[in-house]
Amino acid sequence: MLLRVQYPDSRYDYVDAAALDKFIVSKGIKKFLRPHENVWVNVDQGPIRGKETIYKGTIYVGPERRRFSTTNQQA
Repeated sequence: MLLRVQYPDSRYDYVDAAALDKFIVSKGIKKFLRPHENVWVNVDQGPIRGKETIYKGTIYVGPERRRFSTTNQQA
């Protein structure tokens, strides 16, 4: 699944979930669209992604919000 992102220079693009994680950690994006909620998420205002994604020196331990299609699910 591709996710819509906005870069710090205000350009828009689509990236896959793995790239999104890298962009969040490296501060390579300004915000991303959470498609199932139709909400833009500003990465500076977390909490963001995954159960153990390190971001801003903390570990996010909130609920998993990502939804995967049956072709992307891991066994």
